[in-house]
Amino acid sequence: MANDDFRIERDSLGELKVPGDALWGAQTQRAVENFPISGLRMPRDFIRALGLIKWAAATANVELNGLDAKRAAAIQKAALEVADGRHDRHFPVDVFQTGSGTSSNMNANEVIARLATQFAGVTVHPNDHVNMSQSSNDVIPTAIHVSALLGVEQHLLPALAYLSAIISRRIGEVGEVVKTGRTHLMDAMPVTLGQEMSGWRTQIDHGSARIMESRVRLQAIALGGTAVGTGVNAHPRFALRASRYLSVKSGLELKPSNNYFEALSSQDAAVELSGQLRTLAVSMMKIANDLRWMNSGPLAGLGEIALPALQPGSSIMPGKVNPVIPEAVTMVAAQVMGNDATVAIAGQSGNFQLNVMLPVIAYNLLQSIDLLSNAARALGDSALAGFTVNQPRIEEALNRNPILVTALNPIIGYEAGARIAKQAYASGRPIKEVAAEHTQLSAEELAKHLDPRELTKPGGKVEGGGG
Repeated sequence: MANDDFRIERDSLGELKVPGDALWGAQTQRAVENFPISGLRMPRDFIRALGLIKWAAATANVELNGLDAKRAAAIQKAALEVADGRHDRHFPVDVFQTGSGTSSNMNANEVIARLATQFAGVTVHPNDHVNMSQSSNDVIPTAIHVSALLGVEQHLLPALAYLSAIISRRIGEVGEVVKTGRTHLMDAMPVTLGQEMSGWRTQIDHGSARIMESRVRLQAIALGGTAVGTGVNAHPRFALRASRYLSVKSGLELKPSNNYFEALSSQDAAVELSGQLRTLAVSMMKIANDLRWMNSGPLAGLGEIALPALQPGSSIMPGKVNPVIPEAVTMVAAQVMGNDATVAIAGQSGNFQLNVMLPVIAYNLLQSIDLLSNAARALGDSALAGFTVNQPRIEEALNRNPILVTALNPIIGYEAGARIAKQAYASGRPIKEVAAEHTQLSAEELAKHLDPRELTKPGGKVEGGGG
């Protein structure tokens, strides 16, 4: 914006200067001056949702004879330009603003009104025309639901399906490799890589299913409740028509809330989705850390796999390569967990008829969706898709694993097995050799009972429990 070029704008509090080339008006300018807090602006998907809501409202209002056709057409055109991102630089309001998000709603109203006035050649008022049949108190909760649904359906769910497919493909490629299982980070009974990775895939698939189940509550929108949930100043048929048009334009399945008092005063649906995002973050952190452990070394760690070498790992140690993608994913997971804590605190800040932490809910929820979407694809493309298996290292550790003696428990008993395992570990000898010296089992019987591959099959399960 040109700082030396101003115009005078007016609102109910009086006059103030607005940058000459700004599309916004007085109320947005007051917000810019009142909230120089973080430099963080409302997310793109949120602005997109605001544009779509204003388009749907104008479409409903003109049909209900509340808005003349000329102004309605101009508002519709301007609102879609906002939704398409053509005017994002004219949305300068900080995330940390009025708790209802009124500043962001008026920002949208003022930008759309100024554009519509230019298009129509007649004055379009931000409150009287663009905001007709609406209040910030129902628009902002609706924008949270719409933007979250758009992010989930267009970005996150496809990214999770993509990650799951990559894991499935790798199971087909390396799934038959038998390796040492681990519980408490200690050697345990053998598993296949396919079995281990199937756990990862199921975590991702379950996370996706949980998120899909959360969409039902998000599809109920507050639009039509206006100021306090009574629908004051809105046509009785506005809510249903606006939600139908908003559904068509967004591609979402939306409907008016069956209780506007809940829809305005709480953000339970957003809190629910955030909790599911946190669960997904927990799953992705687990998978990323498994990959880090399996890749550790290459000499002093587990060294079971080698992740793709993407960049030098040290500014001082030549030749060092680090698991940068899993590390990035764990940081994403940590951020999402923190975002969820913020959303939960903000969600309980609904006093009587209005929640007053709506902007920070929107920001954190949408950031979590974006981060998880991008991290899922990065984890799939740059870590899982390209890792190689260190077969000799895996087989060496597997053959020396004294825990294989667990398979002999039904034959020789737990105590005898424990003595054999301890001696095998102390001597560094294969478990078969030590077992042959301390049991009456033949070499053929030992080979049968201690075959790691057979022990990974359902029939290879042994009696007893504990980890």
